[in-house]
Amino acid sequence: MKRILIIEDDTGLAKTLAMALEADGYSVVSAADGRRGLDMALEERPDLIALDMVLPSLGGLEVCRKLREAKVSAPVIMMSGQKKEEVDKVLGLELGADDYLLKPFGPREFVARVRAVLRRSRPGPVELEEVAFGDVAVNFKTRTAAKGKKPIHLTAKEFELLQFLASREGEVITRTSILNEVWGYERFPTTRTVDTFIHTLRTKVENDPARPRHLLTVPWSGYKFER
Repeated sequence: MKRILIIEDDTGLAKTLAMALEADGYSVVSAADGRRGLDMALEERPDLIALDMVLPSLGGLEVCRKLREAKVSAPVIMMSGQKKEEVDKVLGLELGADDYLLKPFGPREFVARVRAVLRRSRPGPVELEEVAFGDVAVNFKTRTAAKGKKPIHLTAKEFELLQFLASREGEVITRTSILNEVWGYERFPTTRTVDTFIHTLRTKVENDPARPRHLLTVPWSGYKFER
C-alpha cells in the first residue's frame, strides 16, 4: 500500500483529499504546517508528498528545497491558490517538484494526478514487444496481429490492453489497476469500460469467446492473461 503525505494547513481540504486517497487504496498521513510536514517526510519516507505552497512555520517551496537537499526522492505535487501561478510553477518545479495543481481542484482530479505521478516515478518493466498464444501472434512494436494466417484488426487501446495483461502473465489484475495503467488519468472511464474492451478483445483472439482460454475473468478480482 502506497503511503501519501499531505502537508496542508486547510484541515477541511486535507481531510477531503485524505478520504479520497484512502477510498482509492492509499495510506495517508497529514501535517498542518511546513516544519511538521518536513519532519514527517524525513521520518516516514512516504511514497508521495502533496505539498501546499503557503504554510505556517515553513513555506512549501522551502520544504521542497530541504527535501531535495536531504535526498528525499519521493515525488512532490505542489498545490497553490496564489494568482501568480506561472511564477510559482516554475519555482516549484525548479526546486524539484514533480507536478503542480492550482486550487480549486476536485478530489477526483487530485487522486488521478497522484496515480499518474506515482506511475511516472516508478521504474517501468521492460516493454513486451510480442506475444504468441494459441494460434494468435501479436507484435506490439509494429502493431500487427494475426490469428492463424488471418490478420486481426486491433485498435490502439486494444493493443495497449493486451500488452499490459500479457506482460503480467498469470497475475490477477484488478479493473481499477487496468484503468490506471492503460487509460491513465487523462480520462475517467468506469470499470465497465474494461469489461467492454475485454469482451471485444475476446471476440477477436479467442476461439470460443464465451469460454476464453487466454483472457480469463477472476471472479470478484479482475482479469489475468494465460498463454
